[in-house]
Amino acid sequence: MRLDNKTAIITGGASGFGAGIAEAFASEGAKVVIADINLDAARALADRLNGTAVKVDVSNASEMAALVAAVRDDHGSIDIFVNNAGITHLPQPMEEVDEDEFDRVLMVNTKSVYLSAKYVVPIMKRQKSGVILNIASTAGVSPRPNLSWYNATKGWMITATKSMAVELAPHGIRVNALNPVAGETPLLKSFMGEDTPEIRAKFLSTIPIGRFSTPKDMGNAALFLCADESSMITGVAMEVDGGRCI
Repeated sequence: MRLDNKTAIITGGASGFGAGIAEAFASEGAKVVIADINLDAARALADRLNGTAVKVDVSNASEMAALVAAVRDDHGSIDIFVNNAGITHLPQPMEEVDEDEFDRVLMVNTKSVYLSAKYVVPIMKRQKSGVILNIASTAGVSPRPNLSWYNATKGWMITATKSMAVELAPHGIRVNALNPVAGETPLLKSFMGEDTPEIRAKFLSTIPIGRFSTPKDMGNAALFLCADESSMITGVAMEVDGGRCI
């Protein structure tokens, strides 16, 4: 029960890596809040984990403010915030990505982190404790061609994590990131462009361990970084990538 009685918000928590993180946290005693744009899926998982479901667009300031305020009022504290929600554009030459699509990727992948900090950090400062976990990507370390603007948002997230960690450490707040490789999630097809055995084989050939990341892999790594056993770890972007970035 490493997270016993801790309150954890996981954005994009209804599926994929977010669901894996929520399941790991709940199994260790956390009160999980599944914040997702898909409320039906969030409710289904929250019911199974004895948690709470909230519909939220993470790029929308008023919805993020309402999420944080509701959780604070219901639980009295916010101990862990996981910025997991993210999207990508389809693989294509950088100059062919539509401007509206670029703006949406930027808003969901980067502004969401800003908004979470704007509303969660003051609460954690008053508590003098808290953990923020940003789900970045190996794309921010070792970019793949034709995903340039997605890659850039994840590189931004890694830098933001380090900067946040330095600034917030004196307040008792730790900030870390996870860099997963492509995984069996709803975004996999978008990363690959199309899901065929040939394209899967191409992706897997870049991962020395020879498989994709799974939600359970991410849940285990997130649990370690958010539990008290890692109290001396802040500002890291830990690769959960089967050796891809070596």
